[in-house]
Amino acid sequence: MKFERNSSTLRSLMAVLCTVLVVPGNTLAYAPQYSVPHGPGGNQSPSGLEGPEPSLAERARTLASLGRIGSLSTLSGEFAGFPYGSMMPYAVDERGRPVFFISSMAMHTQNLREDVRASLLITQPDAAGDPLGAARVTLVGTASEVNAPEVSELYLSRYANARAWQSYTDFAYFRLDVSGIYFIGGFGVMGWVPSEEYALAAPDPLADAAPGIIRHMNADHAEALVLILRHFAGETVDEAAMTAVDRLGFHVRLKSGERVFGRRVNFPREVTTSEEARKVFVEMVRAARS
Repeated sequence: MKFERNSSTLRSLMAVLCTVLVVPGNTLAYAPQYSVPHGPGGNQSPSGLEGPEPSLAERARTLASLGRIGSLSTLSGEFAGFPYGSMMPYAVDERGRPVFFISSMAMHTQNLREDVRASLLITQPDAAGDPLGAARVTLVGTASEVNAPEVSELYLSRYANARAWQSYTDFAYFRLDVSGIYFIGGFGVMGWVPSEEYALAAPDPLADAAPGIIRHMNADHAEALVLILRHFAGETVDEAAMTAVDRLGFHVRLKSGERVFGRRVNFPREVTTSEEARKVFVEMVRAARS
């Protein structure tokens, strides 16, 4: 197994943040959500349907870190009390705070000069096929100007073309100090995240590598996934396709006859690199074949 690294898309990474179960009577239910601290030994339970998953704080940080453009809402000075939305490129710092580089001529900047309250909506890219099932997070807080030396290299590491505007006196850096976070991971997965949990959480270590892992497993090891599901989740199915993977396990979409449903399988231990994930998958396949 060889995994390809690709950081250009989030769709595969977060496509299934909630496992939908088909239970007798053709009704739908949602798999219980579990979370564990992000650190060594986070998952010590056996692999199977139920088990730990990344917390909402981790998922929010992952989405915020991999996103590039959000929708900034400020309070309009022209129409008092009404929200004013703007497309906003951003970069997040080590505590998940978005940094903007904006012109004093922009309406959102003028609004922030009068009222610092704002929010930034970040959505999962390429979610046009199922927008309501896609992940999104709203960061609520206060945005104020920050000294360029504190944040310029962070921002320019994402938007190198912004260097051409650094000497313009009507441009300045602003940072959103986050006091509220609301994360939605799809149908049935949502909630407010305490700001300190968000600030201390880390993006999932497989975030960049996940799309390549998913492509590789589905293209070259579809039969192995069927074996893993039978051995570790007790499911005998005709087809299995991986839809998401993180440091603690993975989601699959299964087909058995006319029935299509989802399951999550946990890794026997936490993984933090694509190479560690490859080794764990090899171990799981060997165990399923034994």
